[in-house]
Parts: sequence; structure tokens; C-alpha cells
Amino acid sequence: MTAIPTTPSAHPEHAPRAPHAGPSARPGRLPLPEPVAPDAPFPSRKVIRSWLIPLGERSTPRALALFIFDYLLFAAVLAGVVLASHWAAKLALGVLAGLVIARLFIIGHDACHQSLTPRRGLNKWLGRLTFLPSLTPYSLWEVGHNVVHHGYTNLKGFDFVWAPYSLEEFNALPRWRRAMERIYRTGFGPGLYYLVEIWWSKLFFPSKRQMATRRPVFVRDCLLVAAFGVAWIGGLLALAFATGQSAWMLVGAGFVLPFLVWNVTVGFVLYVHHTHASVAWYDTKTMWAKAQPFVSTTVHLRFRHGIGSALHHIMEHTAHHVDMSVPLYRLKRAQALLEHALPGRIIIENFSWRWYFDTARRCKLYDFKALCWTDFRGRQTSENAPVPA
Repeated sequence: MTAIPTTPSAHPEHAPRAPHAGPSARPGRLPLPEPVAPDAPFPSRKVIRSWLIPLGERSTPRALALFIFDYLLFAAVLAGVVLASHWAAKLALGVLAGLVIARLFIIGHDACHQSLTPRRGLNKWLGRLTFLPSLTPYSLWEVGHNVVHHGYTNLKGFDFVWAPYSLEEFNALPRWRRAMERIYRTGFGPGLYYLVEIWWSKLFFPSKRQMATRRPVFVRDCLLVAAFGVAWIGGLLALAFATGQSAWMLVGAGFVLPFLVWNVTVGFVLYVHHTHASVAWYDTKTMWAKAQPFVSTTVHLRFRHGIGSALHHIMEHTAHHVDMSVPLYRLKRAQALLEHALPGRIIIENFSWRWYFDTARRCKLYDFKALCWTDFRGRQTSENAPVPA
């Protein structure tokens, strides 16, 4: 399906009231609002979020079931790495462990948004526990993701996740940094980008330059994930010694490989959520605010073969940015509601590797004046985004 760019047509204060629910179209039992015509004023975020209120209900039993299932799955896959006799089976299980880490992280991501269960304290502990296998300090992620990324999505100078350089900024970089940016944006670089630019620079004992605010909880959370990593590696070394296996193989397949696969997965997910030929970036707060960025700066990337469900519906990303309180187990219905109510306003893409590498080829730098993507020479590679009214 061809991507459909969001085109806000009016200031939010002139938006219509929430439409009445239609009697026939229902995702599950929830009535859908009547569609807003593509040429009608764009509804305000308050109106749009009002449509999703019934889907904000959180369930502690359901959340705990997801938490327990995925942690047991993680433990089972690691046990398989230890017990498998063939090196190829160990490596395959190591890859699977990395994907399970991603599932656990997505549960923690919901907990960090306080959307997993109705209990704030429980959410914090579930978030910390599910972030451990990805070695993610909870409090630092909460600041960088909840406050910065969600608060200023695709606003240059605030949102740092996959923020593109302009041609002038790129040319002013040191040669080594330009080389890194080229690698990151080849389509093969998301894992390296997340490992270096996000995890190492901003999450794992970040420097004062990267995180000027210093809080005791930041240090405690970093020490917690470091202790978990040491215990994880130490447990594998002990098992290698006890079973007469190669310590290099067991640590490599049981820790290094899962951690690298996790980085590739999260780097890819973050990239495709906010990088698209129809997604605009902004360098002024005024223009960014007029663009209704909670809808227009993210992509609903659709997968076949149950991949979206396997990733706990994190790809239903428009609904998540509209209302972070909707839990992961209701995001599919929330996304369907939004796409019904806002036809022609939401970027929807059916995933293919051809689309992905074409996006990587086109989306290198960004022209913030013309509102279009360019290659590394500054040549325009996408249509100009509409200038917010």
C-alpha cells in the first residue's frame, strides 16, 4: 500500500467536536466515530484522544500474564542455548533470545508509560525487571523516551532519535562522524546506531555532556543493569565450566549474540517508526506544533505472518503516539479506530525489504526549509511536505 501523508488543514482550536459513533463499524465491541473528511479541519489531539478513552482500560492480570510468559520464554531459550549440543542450534537459540529480549522490552516500554497496569508502583517494578535483559536503565529511558521523544517527536534539537542532519550540519561534521552517519543510514546500520548513539552514549552510565542532569536514581538503575549483565555472564561461565563446554561459545551464544540481536531489532523498529519519505522533520517549534506531530510524524508499518503480534503490536505506532495510555494489548484496536476516523491522514505502509532499502536510499539528510529528504549531496529525494498552516 502506498504511504498516505498526513496533511493538517487547520489550527487545532478550530477542530470539530468528536463525531458521533457509527452504529455498524466496530473493532470488537467499540463503536467507531464517523470519519473526518480529508478536507475538513483537523481535529485537536484532545478530540482524537477522546475517541480512544474506552481503550485505555488496563488489566493487571493480563499484564502479569504477559510478563510471566515472556520471562519464562526467555529463561527457556537461554536454557536451550546451554543444553543444545550443536553450535548451530546454540546460535539459532541465541538469535531467538535476542527477539525475546525485544518482547520483554516492549512490555517494559508500556510499564514505563504507566499503561501496562493501573498500579503506578507495580508498573515501575515491572518496567525495571523487563528492561534488565536489554541492559536498559529504567529512569534514563523514561526521561529520554517519555519526556523528550514523545514530548517533541521529530523536532530537531529536542528529539534525538534518528534526527537527520541538514546538508550544512553534515558537511561540518568531522570525517569520522560523517562516515558513521553514512553507515547508520545504509539500511544495515540501525543496530550499530542504537548500540553506539543511544545505549552507550545516553543510557549506560552517560557522561555529563550527554546527560547534564545528575540524579541518584540514574546511577542506581545503571548499577542494577550492570549487575544483571555481570550475573548473566557469570552464570554462563559457571555453566560452561560445570558442563565442560567452551566458555567463549556459551557466552557468545547466550549473551553477546542476544544483546546484538536486540540492538538490531530496536534500532530497526525506531528507524521505521519515524523515517519515511512522507514523514517530516521540523527545526522550529512553531511550525512543528502546527503540524499536529502526534499523528504526522510516525508510521503504521504493517507486517504479515503475525510479526506485528509477535512484537506486541508496537508497530501500531500512530495510536501509541496519540495516546500513550493505551496498553499494548489494545493498540491494534486503537490503530484501526484512528485509521477509520482519519482517512488520508495517517501514514500506512506494508513492509517489504524493497520499500525499506528504498527508504534508506532516499532518507539520508533533511532540508528543513523545503521540508524534504535529500541524499548526502543535498539532492532532493522526496516530495516537499506541506507547510503547516
